[in-house]
Amino acid sequence: MPDTHTAGGLFNQLQGSLGSVIELLRVRLALLGTELELEKHRIGSGLLWGMAALLSLTVAAVLWCGFVILLLWDGYRLAAVGTLAVLFFASGVMLLGAAKRKLSAESNLFNVSLAELERDRAALTPTPPTHEP
Repeated sequence: MPDTHTAGGLFNQLQGSLGSVIELLRVRLALLGTELELEKHRIGSGLLWGMAALLSLTVAAVLWCGFVILLLWDGYRLAAVGTLAVLFFASGVMLLGAAKRKLSAESNLFNVSLAELERDRAALTPTPPTHEP
């Protein structure tokens, strides 16, 4: 006659283990969601401040160009326009290179979650027995 107490106990243990794994996955998914939300807020805030800075710098550049051209109106207006155009072109190329480097840099998105999942995997992986000489 099979021992129903042992079978029920084994089933309960298996059910408890499965419940623990599901809870572990739920917590890890919540952590991933939180990290994604933080990254979304960081990017949105950075874009907003960047657009405001770009608007301010554009207005300042237009006003500066107008000032220099009006200042040198009598004899050097073409030289002033050419010099300013070269300066703005060079700064645009440098800024484009900086943006390309920033966008190609490695992201640290989900590093915390991946580290936690690795720690969970290590905790769930049985360690081989050590044989002492």
